Amino acid sequence: MLSQKMKDALNEQILMEAQSSQAYLAMGSWSEIQPGLKGVTKFFFRHSDEERMHMLKLIHYVNERGGFAMIPALEQPVMTFVSLKSAFEQLLKHEIRVSESINNLVEIALSEKDYATHNFLQWYVMEQMEEERLARECNDKLEMIGEDKSGLYLFDRDVMTLDQE
Repeated sequence: MLSQKMKDALNEQILMEAQSSQAYLAMGSWSEIQPGLKGVTKFFFRHSDEERMHMLKLIHYVNERGGFAMIPALEQPVMTFVSLKSAFEQLLKHEIRVSESINNLVEIALSEKDYATHNFLQWYVMEQMEEERLARECNDKLEMIGEDKSGLYLFDRDVMTLDQE
């Protein structure tokens, strides 16, 4: 059984994962109407789907452990960006906040000696390490490219392969 504190914290994480999915969905919609960003659009839409799966995994875990996963209402995400670089900067900031939240969950699990939840959360710890690495790598590449159109073209072409490295 999950403690009330852990249930509340996991339900907050469900909200965060749902907001992540919505934010990446909005980024995908924005990039889809920008000229020449087909790869970036696929990247954002795919990551929106992944965040939804992270949310569903948490929902199932809470329910299986005797809790009740709450399905949250969501705020409207940011819909437009001044540049591709600013969208990826927001992505990195968001992933850092998610990592901090996961770390908080781990801290609660350890303080309550809830080793089952601690074990469950290890997947999220590793996933966040990968997500932050990918976001930093994208930001580094966009910083290097600057406003170079040929560099942006190559970034768009290659962005889908970045998380496979």
